[in-house]
Amino acid sequence: MSTISTLTAPVARMRWLEPRIGLTLVALFILLLVLVVMGIQSGPVALTWQQVWQTLLDPAAATVQERVVVWELRLPRLVLGMLVGSALAVSGAALQGLFRNPLADPGLLGVASGAALGAVACIVLAGSVLAPLHDALGRHALPVMAFAGGAIATLLAWQVARQSGVTSIATLLLAGIAINTIAGAATGVLTFLASDTELRSLTFWTMGSLAFANWQDVKIVALWILSGTALMLPLAKPLNALLLGEQVAGHLGYRVEQIKIALVLLSALVVGASVAMAGPIGFVGLLVPHLIRTVVGANHQWLLPLSALSGALLVVLADTLCRTLLAPAELPIGLVMALIGGPFFLLLLRKTLYGHG
Repeated sequence: MSTISTLTAPVARMRWLEPRIGLTLVALFILLLVLVVMGIQSGPVALTWQQVWQTLLDPAAATVQERVVVWELRLPRLVLGMLVGSALAVSGAALQGLFRNPLADPGLLGVASGAALGAVACIVLAGSVLAPLHDALGRHALPVMAFAGGAIATLLAWQVARQSGVTSIATLLLAGIAINTIAGAATGVLTFLASDTELRSLTFWTMGSLAFANWQDVKIVALWILSGTALMLPLAKPLNALLLGEQVAGHLGYRVEQIKIALVLLSALVVGASVAMAGPIGFVGLLVPHLIRTVVGANHQWLLPLSALSGALLVVLADTLCRTLLAPAELPIGLVMALIGGPFFLLLLRKTLYGHG
């Protein structure tokens, strides 16, 4: 079955409980746990499994170096990676269901580029135009500006596509492409105006990185991502109904336009927070839901949570590779994700379309 037909398969044919879904959930959870422990263990300062478990369970018995490496450097970075990966993947799954298109991702509507523009503006203009906002919000200023940028870009695309109370999905996608271009140009202007110090930060940030993660950042981004994801998960049933078409979903009693707005805004919320803290990381929102859908089907009651879990797993894996491949040097996670996701997605697409690798 092709990816398109899998995505649009009638909800009536979906089984709620199947052995492979339970096995997939358990396997993903165990694999994520193993990768987290390996991520804590790996790096310029190598730790044994015994040192990792001892430091996690009884920090007082560990050395100062072990406590700093585990609790202050690696663990917050891994938790942030899990939050970012789950946010990107669950928003990608939701948007693919909304558009009934397996190639949709959070960047398609201008969410990611708008969030990036907001974050860059916060960094470059913090000492001038946005100084009052930065003083009032402190460290929350960056995620707030990223969310605002993503939401404004999304709402602009939405306004262009909305006519007589109805939103055209095709027009929405085209508007998203135009807004991506505009946001990219505005980001380029701000980058041109940045100082040398800001420019170095922006250059590294635009490649995607979790290197500067700390517990304060984790607390900030967790508030945005967990609340947005928690509000998105109950929309699984309406997303299943939308697979049958907007008219059918309306006849089933769902308020289609309100559901569309909610999904787009919630996607902007979680993606904005992710971009603010980690920079743009591609392919997670595109690749993960596609892979999970081939395993468990298009039922969003399973697809959304499993995508969140798989997105966390993928980003943790990529970040561990970033820290270990060229240690003590470090690769930006955005580049590693592009190297992993790009070729793999092309192979997957070729296999899906032509039935062979």
